[in-house]
Amino acid sequence: MGKLRAPALLFALLLGLQVSAAGAAEQYGVKVLERRPQSRDNFVQGLEIDRGQLYVSTGTYGGSRLLRYDFATNRLLDERRLDNRVFAEGLTVLGERVYQLTWRNRALLVYSRADLSPLGTWPLPGEGWGMTNDGERLVYSDGSDRLHFLSPTDGRHLHSVAVTEGGRPLRHLNELEWVDGRIWANVWGTDRIVVIDPASGRVTASVDLAGLLPDAERRPGTDVLNGIARDPASGALWVTGKRWPWLYRIELTDTVQTPPPALE
Repeated sequence: MGKLRAPALLFALLLGLQVSAAGAAEQYGVKVLERRPQSRDNFVQGLEIDRGQLYVSTGTYGGSRLLRYDFATNRLLDERRLDNRVFAEGLTVLGERVYQLTWRNRALLVYSRADLSPLGTWPLPGEGWGMTNDGERLVYSDGSDRLHFLSPTDGRHLHSVAVTEGGRPLRHLNELEWVDGRIWANVWGTDRIVVIDPASGRVTASVDLAGLLPDAERRPGTDVLNGIARDPASGALWVTGKRWPWLYRIELTDTVQTPPPALE
């Protein structure tokens, strides 16, 4: 099958997902269209593009930060360092607020988008992994097979959905991104992204990114694929990983239908 370019590819992808709603998930590879440099200091846990600015949440104890760059020039605009006892995870921007998860601190950090000044801390019932929003609600993962929907005004839990692939629970959902009515999620410890129907929780597509970062680019401390951001201005999709030297702009390629895993 020939190559499709976004946003045409995204439209075709969504159309294909509707047609095969009762069948197997679509399988995709990727082609790199562009790459931009990224600091290897960034242990990327969250990635989002909003109004021409790139927001990055970096993890590790003693190294967790909230960063904001001018996306066109890669110039650092703002930086907020977190307490050494906090391990930051995913983030999202909704309206005039920035939301940043913590891993095991059972807290969601809330900032003003204008200057990244702290606005408050909301409790979480457990771990925080990845985060996104659908324009009205916050959505986060906790390492399990569930996605949780929260009110952006007070952090109140609205509901949760169980994620399944081929009828089985899919765990270790990590960094999240909302793309045209679907949730794209890194699967921790793997080289792939899954596309999730937020209503049913069913995985409708899988994207293989194996080999995206060449072995020659890996150094001690280079970690797993993690980070998905869609540029609202262009529709472009960007991905990266923890301590990776590049952000990659990708397009999806070559869909192949494969049988779903057998149920146990």
